[in-house]
Amino acid sequence: MKMKTTKNAVLTSLAFALTATHAMAADTVVLDGKHFTQDQAWAIADGAEVKIAPQSASTLVKAHELLMEAARLGKPVYGLTVGVGLNKDHKLFDANGELSAEVLKASESFNYSTLRAHSAGVGEAMPVRLTRVALAVRLNTILSGHTGVQPYVAELYQAYLNNDISPIIPSKGTVGEADILLASHVGLAMIGEWDVIYKGERMNSAKAMKKAGIEPLAPVGKDALSILSNNSVGVSYAMKGYRDAKHLLEVSPTVFGLSLEGLNGNISPFLPQTNDIRPFPYLKEATTDVINSLSGSYLWDANSARPLQDPLSYRTTAYTLASAYKSLADLGEVIDIQINHSDDNPGVILGAGKDYGNNSQVSKYLVEGKGGVFPTTNFEPLPVALAVQQLSIALTHVSHNSAMRTIHLSDDHFTRLPRFLSAPGNNGHAFGAIQKTFVDMQVRNKALANPVSFDGIQIAGNIEDTFTNLKLASDRLIQIVDNTNVMYGLELMHSTQAIDLRKLADKNIKQGEATQAMYDAFRKQVPFVDVDRPFTPDIKASYDFITQL
Repeated sequence: MKMKTTKNAVLTSLAFALTATHAMAADTVVLDGKHFTQDQAWAIADGAEVKIAPQSASTLVKAHELLMEAARLGKPVYGLTVGVGLNKDHKLFDANGELSAEVLKASESFNYSTLRAHSAGVGEAMPVRLTRVALAVRLNTILSGHTGVQPYVAELYQAYLNNDISPIIPSKGTVGEADILLASHVGLAMIGEWDVIYKGERMNSAKAMKKAGIEPLAPVGKDALSILSNNSVGVSYAMKGYRDAKHLLEVSPTVFGLSLEGLNGNISPFLPQTNDIRPFPYLKEATTDVINSLSGSYLWDANSARPLQDPLSYRTTAYTLASAYKSLADLGEVIDIQINHSDDNPGVILGAGKDYGNNSQVSKYLVEGKGGVFPTTNFEPLPVALAVQQLSIALTHVSHNSAMRTIHLSDDHFTRLPRFLSAPGNNGHAFGAIQKTFVDMQVRNKALANPVSFDGIQIAGNIEDTFTNLKLASDRLIQIVDNTNVMYGLELMHSTQAIDLRKLADKNIKQGEATQAMYDAFRKQVPFVDVDRPFTPDIKASYDFITQL
């Protein structure tokens, strides 16, 4: 993974970012259920128009026909001909070879009831931007062709996105085995019984759909189950955690490079001579990124005051970054799989193979000449949850090193600079008390990094007895990144102060191209501390600087 450490990347301004966002918003994203990218999801979040690929629309029609044919033939279809959860032993209706008006009415009644009874979330509403990501993800997985919903369900997701309609989705109430109690609010909105944000205003969904010229959904078959039983909500938070972490890791080599310059540290641990002999994944990328950030720095010149070996938090930083790079790549890989494949149970499979079809248990799922409707466990998002947690652990190692580096920058034993980086004539505390802030952040990170994927209590008559807590794990990843952004801002306050003190003693000290660029940009936001002042505004400005790079 190549992380950005160039001068241009470091100096990307907020204004440029906003311009890029507006440019993306003017784009059109065509969804086909197979080739959806995270960048496209964020473009949709920012207003890009959504179109459905014609071949995917055709597949939806065939899959729905297959589903209803299975029901007509009396095949056992979870959530259609039988109930859901513990009620899977309740037969809802018997088509007796015909989908009569009476049968369809029974199916429609069950769908309405399912959406109402499963709308049971708590907590503040999801941010609109994340809601749009969740809608886009679910639309794309529907377009993979394995849900069997009425094609109008997909058209409604598209219409909601293109008409700026975002259902109010509570943010808590999921154990991470499909976000059943949260995503149900999307269906509740589609039938006109819930609130949405329409063009920035909260109103009843029926009113919003009328304003936008959209007909409400009359759910039938497997519509309700497909709308509520999926992982799009939790995955949208995992995608935010991934995106936030990616940005953090992109700026990390240059943030570290500034600290190494502030310390007058040794570049030896990052040389190819010392790392090629043990090539762990992404270690070469991490060491190369650090070295590139220091191109032209005074650290490449021998210095009699420079120790042979620095504290471990400096020497091992390439390892922490490499481990985080790998964890980030792993999470990105499983997210890409998740958002481009069906997580439906049951799965509607056009042209399903006849493997093991000579067995009566298997043959009852098959519909001759068309495919089959199979019970699945594709609602299980454990690969994503585990990857989220691994990245959280890796980033907590990254933040630990940041905290320790920052402490060392205040220590005259290591820097040979004034204690707590006091400027000449400043007889106050300087950075002596500020350490508590980043220690607080690190203690929080350590608590947040604890795995939660195996926590839970068996429910639904002991049928649902395993968990992933994907949403909770993703919430924690997002918070870890945010805390680390605070810590990086504090590290920059220390490293730039140390560099300034070195320049006071030697005005010829040169910085690396990338570190100099970051230093110059940071100093425009947070000036040198020549005398004690309230640091709370500086910490906020430093945090904003890191997050807006």
